[in-house]
Amino acid sequence: MEKIVSWLKDRWQGFIVCLVIAIVAQVVGSFVPQIGAALFAILLGILCGNTFLNRESFAKGVRFSESKLLEYSIALTGLTLNITDVMGVGWRGISFIVLQMTLTIILAYKWGQWFGFGRKFSLLMCAGNAVCGSSAIGTISPIIEADEKDKGISITIVNLTGTILMVGLPVITSFLYQHQTMPTSAMIGGVLQSIGQVIASGKLVNEDVTQFATIFKILRIILLVVVALSFSRMNTSDQGGLFEKGEGKKRAKVGIPWFITVFFVFCLVISFGNIPDGVSLIAKKVSSQFEIIALAGIGMRVKFRDLVKEGPKAMALGGTIGLSQVAVAIILIFLLIK
Repeated sequence: MEKIVSWLKDRWQGFIVCLVIAIVAQVVGSFVPQIGAALFAILLGILCGNTFLNRESFAKGVRFSESKLLEYSIALTGLTLNITDVMGVGWRGISFIVLQMTLTIILAYKWGQWFGFGRKFSLLMCAGNAVCGSSAIGTISPIIEADEKDKGISITIVNLTGTILMVGLPVITSFLYQHQTMPTSAMIGGVLQSIGQVIASGKLVNEDVTQFATIFKILRIILLVVVALSFSRMNTSDQGGLFEKGEGKKRAKVGIPWFITVFFVFCLVISFGNIPDGVSLIAKKVSSQFEIIALAGIGMRVKFRDLVKEGPKAMALGGTIGLSQVAVAIILIFLLIK
């Protein structure tokens, strides 16, 4: 009982802050539906998190809101999708994601080396950009034995890059594809760093794009297992070749995230079970609320002081990787999707 009380005491303030920001974002978003509550939640989170709500006492609650509530939201989304919708991306969509991730990892690593960063930091940037932002960095960090400084910098830069692209990609897809569902979804779901950013960016277009972009993104999250196992076999010291056998390497201990497993189980239940329509409706409403609160938490965690402290070189690396991802996606979508 004491542990539960202690856990709640550490987190309730930050959670309430994110909840209030989410409520305000939904009210404001109702007046500007073209932008929507998702983007307002992130922007308000960034504004508040860098001004009067920039307090250490909120940190654990904000982190809980950002990570756990988004996981719950993704899991519940499975109750709103038929398995045929999930498989709707087809082999071309799967091929697009595999190639997009592979080329992102190669380019991010090469750019990291070119900018003069160490091998471990470059690999963290590879994982964060290719897979799922902060979650991938957190998973890969102990596997390659990265230090906390490199982990913190990479998370900050990846979140900043994703926030900028979150707003920019709908503009790009409007010009390139006139917001056709599959190419637009592939671009957003295949490029953006975190699933929260994917959802927020998709909502700037429409619900169909949000749905399919999320599916593209989930395919990337599933492949985190492959990325983690691959990185565990690399030589992460700055001496020797990348694929030379390293001494005393830790074994990768990673599986498919629980919320992805639950997502697919729920999809199967909805597809083949006799489930009332009301269940999907309730799941969608609850998932949407969790999602907006989580997006507020994502915004709260983007700190301007961290960006200034890390200097222009790290930000230039993040921007270069982001532009490379977009360029690669445009080519692959032309070859595979459009």
